[in-house]
Amino acid sequence: MQNFFPAQYSTLSATALKDYLITTYRLDHSTTCRLLIRNVSDTYIVETLDRKYIFKIYRDAHRKRSEIEAEVELLNILRTSGNSVAYPIKDIEGKQVQQLNAIEGIRNGVLFSFAEGKVIVNLTDQHLIQLGHDMAKLHQTTSSIKLNNPRPLWNFETTLFEPLKDLKPHFSEMKEEYEYLYNISGKVVEKFKDFDTSKFSYGYCHYDFFPKNFHFDEQRKITFFDFDFAGEGYLINDLMSFFNHYFFHQFNNLISAEQAEKDFNVFLNAYQQQRPLTNDELQAIPYLGITFHIFFLKFFYDNYDDWSNVFLTPRYTKHRVALIKRWEEMYCKF
Repeated sequence: MQNFFPAQYSTLSATALKDYLITTYRLDHSTTCRLLIRNVSDTYIVETLDRKYIFKIYRDAHRKRSEIEAEVELLNILRTSGNSVAYPIKDIEGKQVQQLNAIEGIRNGVLFSFAEGKVIVNLTDQHLIQLGHDMAKLHQTTSSIKLNNPRPLWNFETTLFEPLKDLKPHFSEMKEEYEYLYNISGKVVEKFKDFDTSKFSYGYCHYDFFPKNFHFDEQRKITFFDFDFAGEGYLINDLMSFFNHYFFHQFNNLISAEQAEKDFNVFLNAYQQQRPLTNDELQAIPYLGITFHIFFLKFFYDNYDDWSNVFLTPRYTKHRVALIKRWEEMYCKF
């Protein structure tokens, strides 16, 4: 038996995966497989003569088996409820989660249907109206279920307090930036005391609703995908993450402030035709944006060894803190 030196993050052979998937899912022998993205998890595109799939390999350090089972369960429920999502495919034995014995240990994988269409960054009113309706429909489902396995919780503990604690060593030579994050977090917590959160809609949110995570086909039908960050929290977190699209678009001088506000309101009005929001929910959206950005600083820190060292340099960290300051200036009133 050959001995291998331990690894913490290997890249599985696309050729070997192709053979495995052909056998496990009884795919055509013309099937091809190639690595699309190597990131916090690895994404492969799988193509037969007439169909495309996405095969996603998770890292145990990022997603435990129980969390993956919960994601699969969520997607099955969403699909059954009539939501358009990229869904997990069953293998010839009826399984939807594969276990692969990699050098670093067991890695779990899921074969997903392909989201037809393409990413559209510059969304028209028609796109925004459809998105508002479809996101509201998604929330109708996710607000009324409880999964058998755990998913992340999106609250102040996970998006502010834990990140501040974990990030402190990284900011040892950026004390001014850390002090800002600490102070702004306290302001967010105090601000939420003004809101009646008992009336906030709660359930499973996607938590990464950027245009990169949904495709429009030629008939403007939307397919949502990449529910890797799906977790329990206020559903307005999804509106907040989409609002970030316009923040970055505006920050990069790709859209005017007036157009960004107009476009987001078209989406917001369409959403509220299906799921009305309280005034406090609407007012709270910008403040959740701060929690979102602080959480992702922790996310980069947690995954530094495997892939995020290109992100979490001192220069990049200061840039991200500057982004939060800009967000506060544009949208928050403390």
